[in-house]
Amino acid sequence: MPEYEFTFAKNITETNEENLLTAVRDSATTVYRTFAITLDGENKAYVNSIEEAQEVVDEIKAEHGLDLELNIGIQEVYTENSNDIEAVEVAIAKQNMENTIDTIIKMKENSVNGILLSTPTNGTISSRFGSRWGRAHTGLDISASTGTPIYACSSGTVTNASYFGGYGLLIKIDHGSGVETYYGHCSRVYVTVGEEVQTGDLIGLVGSTGNSTGPHLHLEIRVNGVPKNPQNYLYK
Repeated sequence: MPEYEFTFAKNITETNEENLLTAVRDSATTVYRTFAITLDGENKAYVNSIEEAQEVVDEIKAEHGLDLELNIGIQEVYTENSNDIEAVEVAIAKQNMENTIDTIIKMKENSVNGILLSTPTNGTISSRFGSRWGRAHTGLDISASTGTPIYACSSGTVTNASYFGGYGLLIKIDHGSGVETYYGHCSRVYVTVGEEVQTGDLIGLVGSTGNSTGPHLHLEIRVNGVPKNPQNYLYK
């Protein structure tokens, strides 16, 4: 609220109402209040009242509370600039929250031990995880033309970037939490051992080195050394 200073004026003093209101407006600070609906401590949607915010929170918890561990709450927000925050209708606020939650669900589906993964290359699955030719196939083969870019599935440290037996040119990345990814049969390698890479970094090119019948990427996901089916997380 603005602060005012009052002084006495003689009854013969004339006051200009327009000037007075202009002076008050120019000296006053207007503070806008709204209510943010938060998810994991981040403001995701704004509404005008605590009742509206609580309505959105209750509906979201009723729909997802049993399936997801949602850290959802309400935060009172104050600003001197009304453009900083834009309050919306309850239905829009709820849709904004739903969109965010859908993104979280998809990300969790693509995570291993909390490590989020993204697809490393474009191509067609040519051989799946499991038994093949009388023995275990520990990865997923993605057929693609020689020279197709290969990207890191997630951030981590490169632990191999050279020939590795039947894998041919192999890139291995340690992502922490016991999670590793293997990228086999590369034609080119653009990283070195010990290098830190980020999700989506270009690390090599598809090839047919090692024990390979044609150009493809052999992708492995290992958790504590045990191969996992990449299709549980990627290329669904």
